[in-house]
Amino acid sequence: MTVSLPLDQRPTAPFPKPPPSRAPGAERVRSRRTLHRPTTARLAATAVLLLCFAGGVWAFVTLQLNIATVVDSADNAVDFAERMLPLEFPPPGELFELTWQTLAIVIAATTVSVVLSVPLALLAAHNTTVGAPARLVSRALIVLARAIPDVVFAIAAFRVFGLGGMTGVIAMGLHSVGMVGKLYADAIEETDQGPRDALRAVGAGRLQQITGAVLPQVLPSLVATALHRLDINLRVSVVLGFVGVGGLGHALSNAISRLDYQEAMGLALVVVLLCFAAETLSGAVRRTLLPDTAQRAGPGPLRRLTARLNTLRIPRTPAAAQAPRTASASPAAQAPRARPAASVATTPAGPLRKPARIANAPAGPPHARRRISPSWDARRVRRLGWAALVAGLVGASFVRAEVSPDALLHGAQTLWPTIQDFLPPASAGVADILWEDLWITLRIALAGTLIGLVLALPLGTLAARNVVRSAVVSRFFRSLILLIRGLPELLLAIVFVVITGLGPVAGALALGIGSVGLLGKLVADSLEEIGPGPAQAAMATGAGRGQVFFAAILPRAWPTVLAHLLYTLDVNIRSATLLGVVGAGGIGYDLLNAARVQQFDVVSTIVLMILMVVLLVEGLAIWVRKIFA
Repeated sequence: MTVSLPLDQRPTAPFPKPPPSRAPGAERVRSRRTLHRPTTARLAATAVLLLCFAGGVWAFVTLQLNIATVVDSADNAVDFAERMLPLEFPPPGELFELTWQTLAIVIAATTVSVVLSVPLALLAAHNTTVGAPARLVSRALIVLARAIPDVVFAIAAFRVFGLGGMTGVIAMGLHSVGMVGKLYADAIEETDQGPRDALRAVGAGRLQQITGAVLPQVLPSLVATALHRLDINLRVSVVLGFVGVGGLGHALSNAISRLDYQEAMGLALVVVLLCFAAETLSGAVRRTLLPDTAQRAGPGPLRRLTARLNTLRIPRTPAAAQAPRTASASPAAQAPRARPAASVATTPAGPLRKPARIANAPAGPPHARRRISPSWDARRVRRLGWAALVAGLVGASFVRAEVSPDALLHGAQTLWPTIQDFLPPASAGVADILWEDLWITLRIALAGTLIGLVLALPLGTLAARNVVRSAVVSRFFRSLILLIRGLPELLLAIVFVVITGLGPVAGALALGIGSVGLLGKLVADSLEEIGPGPAQAAMATGAGRGQVFFAAILPRAWPTVLAHLLYTLDVNIRSATLLGVVGAGGIGYDLLNAARVQQFDVVSTIVLMILMVVLLVEGLAIWVRKIFA
């Protein structure tokens, strides 16, 4: 029998307690990570960087770059100072002629590189190329031109054109395509696609799109890159003087061969002043061009014209134009009037309609018409004057550098026989010596990069305006870095060869000081590119200046600094080859000796060995930058 109990006497089962309430997003905050999860690729890239750093330390130790080496060379430094002072200079007329010849060769070579780089960059950029095969071939040519040192191009050009300025123009012009073409291609890929789409919509062809939409956007970057390469070529011209290129470098080589250190150091001082002036001038022009177009200029003329075409309205009748617009007007009166169908010429439908022509609209006074072309004001006349001056200077440079159609025709006729002199590559029984010297060149580059890194990090940090409070301190260290950049590595190598003797020590010290100027500037620019937001957030929590730098600024700039460090190592490998020409050790000395005794098959072997190392380092640099991007 079932007994039913009243409701108030039945046992009640306890209800489960509800889970504790949590704030919205608490679970998401708890699982959020503050550090990147280590991946296999990132760990491998970190291991490669640590291996490069360990290699730099090992090279520094094995080359005996220590205080004892510097102290032992102190007597040689004093003796060298006594032999070089007082400085002697050539007669003023001869000095002016040598300076003008050097500048003419550099300007002509930079112009040649720009002319060759623009079509290559258009084919190499993914948004302007004509196809994947053309892009692959153009990219390969750019990488090949950058990987082969200038001195190799100079040796080959000397076989074709002989002693003179033509050799320097061809050598520096071809090698500069590697840097200028790459930067041009990167700039073209970053252009806005809108103006080009607007031109394509109105029926413009590919060439019209490039000349009307792509090139106007990248013109300031093209000019800035050309000026930067002009500064680099001025330093390179000194090196090429040792292999037959005329100018100050050739006169310096002759003075050193005569052991006339007074005249040699006098010419070196002229070169340093020229490099410093070129660096200052090109830097000022680049700072003037790039911010002016990026910040103050606003939309370009093509965008302004496109906006006008899209927003063009029918002019009102004279009566409507003279009628005052009052605030009390009704909304219907303020609404735009419908266009009469009979007075408007119809246009075909399309992505972008052309402005309709008004049949009965008054023409109006001439001054009220819209101008499409810019007016001839003082600014336009001044720009035209500067363009004419630059064109005249370039033309005079080609004449002084002895660039002529006859010389080019003669070079084209003797090109194939010259190429046959370099083929097939051979070692002439000195393969072991070549591999050993290549290893020495790599050690020189690693040690020089390590020295530059240790010195450039503090200098670049103190030169960054967003790190140092005092503008005076920032400008001082910027000027110091600029002064160091004005010292060509070759002149430093000559000084260290005289002081420390022939060998890799002189090359490593020269590359170390030269790397300070390049890497210090890149570090300062990378730190200044960091936005103020993270630093302000850290300061709002009470962080000090050191904490702000190490927690908010340096971590965000570190990937870019790593990319610049690998780029410096890539540059130093090629520079170490060049410094071997003056006795700074490495495979560059073997390259010069093989060229002097006309063993051009050995020159080809050395070029292939250098090319292998440079491409390997560049591939590692691209991979590491992609991992840490």
